[in-house]
Amino acid sequence: MRAGTLNSRATIQRRAAEKNAFGQVVGEWVDVATVWANVRYFNGKEYTTSGQEIGAATVSVRIRYRKDVTTSMRVLCGGYTLNIKAVLPDTARREYVDLACETGKNDG
Repeated sequence: MRAGTLNSRATIQRRAAEKNAFGQVVGEWVDVATVWANVRYFNGKEYTTSGQEIGAATVSVRIRYRKDVTTSMRVLCGGYTLNIKAVLPDTARREYVDLACETGKNDG
């Protein structure tokens, strides 16, 4: 994989489940890793939910090969929160992982 194409910084986060003083499980996002990435926006759409207009975009984030990224995580990149919808690894050469993400209404 050419390093020159990885020109954006991205932070991968996971939700840490902790209990508060009342014994309820609360989730706070914690950093897993900050990596170099190639971010590509494919398309955008606008929709209305609960009376509010929300814009969303489909995004591909390519990072170096990792085994620890799952769809329960999210990516912070360029001031945007990207929800990971699918993890698509390069299993043949183990050079990269494509993260199929979506912006818009997010979990956190």
